[in-house]
Amino acid sequence: MGSIIGTMGCSSSVADRRSENVIRAAILIQKWYRFTMARLEMRRRYSLSIFQSIEYADEQDQLQLSNFFTFMLDHCTHPDSVSQIFTSPSAPQVVDEGLCLKEFEKKIDVPDSYYGPRLSFPLTVEDANALLHAFRNEQLLHARYVLQLLSETRRVLKEMPNITHLSTSYSKEITVCGDLHGNLDDLLLIFYKNGLPSEQNRYVFNGDFVDRGKNSMEILIILFAFLLIYPNDLHLNRGNHEDYIMNLRYGFTKEVSKKYKDHWKQILCLLRDVFSWLPLATIIDSKVLILHGGISDTTDLDFLNALERNKLKSLMRPPKPVRDRQDQTNKRIPTTKSSKHIANQHVAGKTQHISSSGSTEPSGSNLPPDPALKEWKQILDILWSDPRSQNGCTPNKCRGGGCYFGPDVTAKLFERYNLKMLIRSHEFKPEGYEISHDGKVITIFSASNYYEEGSNRGAYIKLNPELTPRFVQYQVSKYTRRQNLRERVGTIESSALKSLREKIYAHRSELTTAFAQYDINGTGRISVNDWAAAMESVLQLELPWRMLRSQLAQMNPDGEVDFMSCFYDLKMGQPIKEAQPALAETLCRYRKDLEIIFNIIDKDHSGLISLEEFSQTWRLFTSHLGIDVQDDSIDKLVLSIDYNKDGHIDFNEFLEAFHIVHRLEKKATS
Repeated sequence: MGSIIGTMGCSSSVADRRSENVIRAAILIQKWYRFTMARLEMRRRYSLSIFQSIEYADEQDQLQLSNFFTFMLDHCTHPDSVSQIFTSPSAPQVVDEGLCLKEFEKKIDVPDSYYGPRLSFPLTVEDANALLHAFRNEQLLHARYVLQLLSETRRVLKEMPNITHLSTSYSKEITVCGDLHGNLDDLLLIFYKNGLPSEQNRYVFNGDFVDRGKNSMEILIILFAFLLIYPNDLHLNRGNHEDYIMNLRYGFTKEVSKKYKDHWKQILCLLRDVFSWLPLATIIDSKVLILHGGISDTTDLDFLNALERNKLKSLMRPPKPVRDRQDQTNKRIPTTKSSKHIANQHVAGKTQHISSSGSTEPSGSNLPPDPALKEWKQILDILWSDPRSQNGCTPNKCRGGGCYFGPDVTAKLFERYNLKMLIRSHEFKPEGYEISHDGKVITIFSASNYYEEGSNRGAYIKLNPELTPRFVQYQVSKYTRRQNLRERVGTIESSALKSLREKIYAHRSELTTAFAQYDINGTGRISVNDWAAAMESVLQLELPWRMLRSQLAQMNPDGEVDFMSCFYDLKMGQPIKEAQPALAETLCRYRKDLEIIFNIIDKDHSGLISLEEFSQTWRLFTSHLGIDVQDDSIDKLVLSIDYNKDGHIDFNEFLEAFHIVHRLEKKATS
């Protein structure tokens, strides 16, 4: 009996030890899993921070160059240039205000070979369904119908107020969608999950329909079609990308010119007008304010509701101060005048800047406030601003326009207008939405996979009569379903680091100088802290540089960074011996801006410009930015690229020669 009890006790202790081992193993596995997931989440977050920092830096560049683009459009265009669709109402390509649907029908023939949708006005739900079916199958709508649709959309928008007032009493819920940015699949998925717009299914789309994505035109056509069918049930607010100068930089202009080669000028001209007539905000049940960007401490809804919104075709072209307008002559700058002299005059004159103060008057001006500048500032703030957790209203230095507004600014506006909620978009959010200011401010972002496949979810809001928001998230998945979490994060991280390395290479000279200031003995090595400080001082991206160091630069056994290793895996696309290193770096850094400028002066959209035009434009640009590049350097470079010696260069090929190639990728693809 005693032996039996002893055996049982032994078995019990063995079982206990096994149980303890199992628990220990489970705890170890749990710790490993949590550690792995935390590392993956850290990599995902810093990758998204890289994308967003570069995006905002790009927008800042765009705003800082707005004066130069204005100067180009005002003074340096030719009567038959592309910019004429934006500057001269007498140009033959410009769509006449009074051109009716029948005249479009007479002027633009639709061939029998066209198998896409054939629209007749007024539109019906069947027409909208035909458009959805065609775009799912990657068909284009014929230019005649596009122009008719845009003309009708403008007519309807002109009848709408600056601020639209809606009531939930007419339907059970109202759906609010944020940025789409040309991602047609997101719009189709929203309609699949939430239903098509109708009298019982009302929508508010909160701006930024275009740019970045490849199907901006299709999104506009679908939204405008439903607007014409249900003008009281589908509502559109203007975003900061419904702006023709923004479209030059971020892809929409190029998309339209490629899809509609024969009629792109008329389409863009009409769109410029349509965008300017989009309402600025929507208010639901007098309690929920919906606008694209945000507010400032001077936002005045009554003033916004009363101004002439269509006067501001582009916020990138601020109204000129009263004194400048009084002094302005009607003369165009003669083309025979030295472009260097012109540029110097422009730079030496009163420069303007976009800021949250909204002032573009020269400092020290005693002129009374200009009504045109006040209107511009009010619209700039609501389209460009972002919320932050700290109180106050300060300039939005990351974007370069609008402001950061704190909870106190929100509370002040709510008290003044008896509001309870602000719904805005404008800002990437990993989960598709974010709640801030104690639940009073909601950011909604509807473009999933915005930076990279798998980078984020999209979302929309459903508001019931109690005005309680319900969030619906989604993500268009074409490739990520076949990847596990580690692979998805790896893809996002790789793409983010690629963009960051290109930014680093484009600032090689400045970074090398900054590194050298810390490298007193000329060893080529500096501490991690000094390396991080130099990176931030030049790039100003507010990134966790110490964390990113292992991905960007090599470290020696002594713990010092080999700072030139930042550039080891990068080089210029097509080495051109005529381009000095400093010149090549400058061209690389300003490729996007130069592309906009070249498109402005390209006369027939052929992609060819004369050597003289190129040289003059380059001198204006470098002088405006204060870039020190010798004139003969660019002249030699331009002559070397004029391969057939006909006095013209293909500027697309020219700019392609100055893009950054990742050496490892080139080896992998060769």
